[in-house]
Amino acid sequence: MECARCHQPVSEEGCYCPACGLPQLVYSAEPGTVPASSERWPEAVRDASSIDWKVGIRTILVLAAVAGILASRYSPVHALGLFWMAAAAAWAVLLYMRRQGPAWITLGAGARIGMVTGLIAGWLAFGFSGAGFFVTRVVRHQGNQIDSGWHAMVDQDQQITQQLIKQAGIPVDAAQVNAQRNWMLSPEAHAGLETMQLARNSLLFLLCAVAGGALGARTVGRRRRPEI
Repeated sequence: MECARCHQPVSEEGCYCPACGLPQLVYSAEPGTVPASSERWPEAVRDASSIDWKVGIRTILVLAAVAGILASRYSPVHALGLFWMAAAAAWAVLLYMRRQGPAWITLGAGARIGMVTGLIAGWLAFGFSGAGFFVTRVVRHQGNQIDSGWHAMVDQDQQITQQLIKQAGIPVDAAQVNAQRNWMLSPEAHAGLETMQLARNSLLFLLCAVAGGALGARTVGRRRRPEI
C-alpha cells in the first residue's frame, strides 16, 4: 500500500504511515474481511505537535543541569553559555525523538522542549553563579578580589562615559560623576547590578534554548520527513 498523503510505502499490517503519521483506513467489499478496530489500531497515532513530558522531562533535567553548570559564572567555559543552552535544547529534542520514535516533530513542540530546558538551565546557572559568589566571599574570604575587579570595571566604564560626553561637546559635571561612581561602588549597587546581569543572562539563555529546540526539531524533521 501507499500513503494517501506522502505516497510512502505502508505495510498491510500497519495502522498508520511511518513517515507522516496519517491513519491508514482500508475498506473491503467482502463481508467479514474488515478487521475490528481493536485489531486494526494496536497503538495510538502520535500527534507531531504533542509532547510526552513524562519521557521528555528526564532528558531535559540531565542536559539542563550540564548546561547550567557550564554556563555559570565560575565555569572556565562560561563565555560559551549561549552555545551550551542552544546545544542542550537541540540535543534534548534529538534524544526525545529517539526515545519516542515519532516520524517527525513540529517546530512549536521543539521550541517548547527548548523553553523548558532553558528555564531549568538558566535558573541553575543563576543559582550556581550566586553560590560561587557566596563561597568566594564568605567561605574563602576572597572578597577583596571581587571588589578590586568591580572597582576596575567601574573606573573603566566611567572613563569611557566621560570620553563619549567630551566628544559630544557636553560639559562634564565632576560632582555628578563622583556621586555616580560612589553609588556604583557601594555594596547595595554592586549586589543589585550583579543580580540584574545574572537575570539578563538567564533571559538570553532562555531565548537561545528556545531557538536551539526549534532548530533541532527542524533538523531532525528534515532528515525524517519525506519529500512530498
